Amino acid sequence: MLKNIDPLLSPELLKVLAEMGHGDTVAVVDANFTATTLGRGKPVVRLPGTGLARTCAAVLSVFPLDLPGQPVAFMAVGDQPPHYRSPLQQDVIALCASAAQAGPGQCQAVERFAFYELVKRAYAIVQTGEMQPYANFLFSKGVLAAAPHQEQP
Repeated sequence: MLKNIDPLLSPELLKVLAEMGHGDTVAVVDANFTATTLGRGKPVVRLPGTGLARTCAAVLSVFPLDLPGQPVAFMAVGDQPPHYRSPLQQDVIALCASAAQAGPGQCQAVERFAFYELVKRAYAIVQTGEMQPYANFLFSKGVLAAAPHQEQP
């Protein structure tokens, strides 16, 4: 165990997140997502006992988003108006604003098949046990700025 690290972040998941570079994306997806097919050749970390919102909270606790811009994408719910957000999507979007400073305007809804194409280019996939359909997000990694260097007297 480590101090100040969410216990949901397994050694395998921490390694994957740490390996990612600026602009790489990680997909956090539901239990029904085609992770094995779309994840060929990339890390697929499975967290079958966890929900999507809880997993996103853990990932965002250590993951800097690529700001400014639109560092968050999510799968649009089919057969709904373009502005529709499921309650779970609303929760994760709110989490992005509070935990990662990415407001709702920086979270982009993406049509299902276009979302699949984005996932094909992702660095890794984290598959949760979430059973709600369309519970799939992509997060683009930003940079951590170094603290200003201060000379010792």
